[in-house]
Amino acid sequence: MEKFTTLTGVAAPLPIVNIDTDMIIPKQFLKTIKRTGLGTALFHEMRTKEDGSENPDFVLNQSAYRNAQILVAGDNFGCGSSREHAPWALLDFGVRCVISTSFADIFYNNCFKNGILPIVVSQEDLDKLMDDARRGANATLTVDLEAQEIRGPDGGVVTFDIDPFRKHCLINGLDDIGLTMEKAPSIDAFESKVDGDRPWV
Repeated sequence: MEKFTTLTGVAAPLPIVNIDTDMIIPKQFLKTIKRTGLGTALFHEMRTKEDGSENPDFVLNQSAYRNAQILVAGDNFGCGSSREHAPWALLDFGVRCVISTSFADIFYNNCFKNGILPIVVSQEDLDKLMDDARRGANATLTVDLEAQEIRGPDGGVVTFDIDPFRKHCLINGLDDIGLTMEKAPSIDAFESKVDGDRPWV
C-alpha cells in the first residue's frame, strides 16, 4: 500500500449528503476483482449523461477538478452497501483523502485498508474547507497526517483526530498483508519450532 504522509493538491467540493457506495461506483461495475480501472466509473451516474457523454455540470468533469486528489463532501459519506470497490474507484481516479463530517463505518474502515485517509471534521470546519475547494485549482489544500493538520491556501489550519494505529499504518503504507509481513521473523521461528517438535505435521 502506498504511504500517506503529506498530500498537497486540489480539493473538489461535493456538498451532497448521504453519498452512498452505489453513487460512488454503481453496481454494474462490480464484476471485477481488480483494484485498477475503476476510476473511469467513479460517480458514473453523476459524471455522465444518458447518452454516455460527460455531464459538464458535475464537479469532477470541470477542468479545475479533473485531477483532484481530495474530496470535501457532505455528511454520511460512503453509506449504503459495503462494497470495497468504492475506495478502489476513488483511489484509481487519484483521490487519496476524503473530508466530511461523518462516514459510514464500513466505508471508513475500507479507506484505511486501501491507503485513503478519511478525515472527520466539524460542520464549521467543513464549511471553511468547502469554501476553499470552491475556489478551484488556484487554491490547494495540504493534508499533513503526521501533524494531523489541514492547511488552507490562505494559511488557515484545521486540526483533526485519528486513531494512532490507523495513522501508523497509513504513514508506513501497511495494509493487513503488510502488517502480517512485519511479523515474518516470528512466524518463521514458530514454523521452524513446529517442524522440529512435530515433524509429522
